[in-house]
Amino acid sequence: MPTVEVWLLWLHIAAGTVALFAGLGALVTKKGGWRHRQVGKVFLVSMGVVVATVFVLVAIDPVAFRIILTLVAIFSGYLAFSGYRALSRKRPTSTAHMVDWGAAGSVVLACVGLGLWGINWFLDGNSFGVVMIVFGGIGIAFGTLDIRSFYGENSGEWMINHLQRMIGAFIATVSAVSAVNLTSELGIIAWLWPTLLGVPLIAYWSNKFSSP
Repeated sequence: MPTVEVWLLWLHIAAGTVALFAGLGALVTKKGGWRHRQVGKVFLVSMGVVVATVFVLVAIDPVAFRIILTLVAIFSGYLAFSGYRALSRKRPTSTAHMVDWGAAGSVVLACVGLGLWGINWFLDGNSFGVVMIVFGGIGIAFGTLDIRSFYGENSGEWMINHLQRMIGAFIATVSAVSAVNLTSELGIIAWLWPTLLGVPLIAYWSNKFSSP
């Protein structure tokens, strides 16, 4: 009979698969349309399940790889959460709430830990440290940008913030799926190719929807 750990692992995989297809659906549907909003909600919920299950899985068996996946899940989950919360700050008078501050602070701390751990691995000759440094750096950058924006007035760039973070969360989801299935063949490239392809996509959407 399957154990609780096995059931949680399958739930984690299923939620990640749903997030992958929902994220793709959000990319190809009309922004702001009914379909886009519906698949966006599915993406957000499935990412929540991914993050929740990985916390339990690492508690059951806290091996290094699961700890790394947990830190990456915090990073990707935060991007989805931050992208969603950007929608609540559409009005110029809208301000960040305690949940926004707490989430941003948590992701910065988690990604500092991920990055420092990656540096240590890299200096010890483990090339996977590069992946940890890249993901940690991205998480620190987004978390810091959010914290800085919380101090000032709403710039009105909520659409850009929403798109950047949701696409970032989707890229992280693709990275996780790729890593699980292709690491044995591609090594660290299995983790990094979605970022290399996704950053230009973020730049494209940011430019398309930026204020003139």
